[in-house]
Amino acid sequence: MERTLIIVKPDAVQRGLTGTIISRFEARGLRIVGMKFMQVSRALAEKHYAEHVGKPFFEGLVKYITSSPVVVIALEGKNAVEAARKTIGSTKPHEAAAGTIRGDFALEVGRNLVHGSDGVESGQREVANFFTDAELISWPRNTDPWIFE
Repeated sequence: MERTLIIVKPDAVQRGLTGTIISRFEARGLRIVGMKFMQVSRALAEKHYAEHVGKPFFEGLVKYITSSPVVVIALEGKNAVEAARKTIGSTKPHEAAAGTIRGDFALEVGRNLVHGSDGVESGQREVANFFTDAELISWPRNTDPWIFE
């Protein structure tokens, strides 16, 4: 089972879309193994966006993700990273397909509502940045045999 990190970003929280976004992942069949409402510190934001240090948009990313509370979610499932990214849609909302989170609710790349890990390794790293092992609970659902072969 893969794990991926989802961040319901400040714009989604401010717009009251948190529950709608979470329900999309649950309906897809992904299992929540960790979730918390939090204010991201500057240090954590810089760690999360470390690959973008030195790029012209880095400071804007940090300022934005620390501007308001977020909901961070660790999801688990077979092909969780790819399933989550397809549920989220293209980074550029105007290119995102209808039926995806961004395709249905976002208009601008700088306000694209949700972050999802872009690979299995980044998913592991990002989950570890936001959750301790004690905060993650792998658990079987009675519906798992109806979701996973």
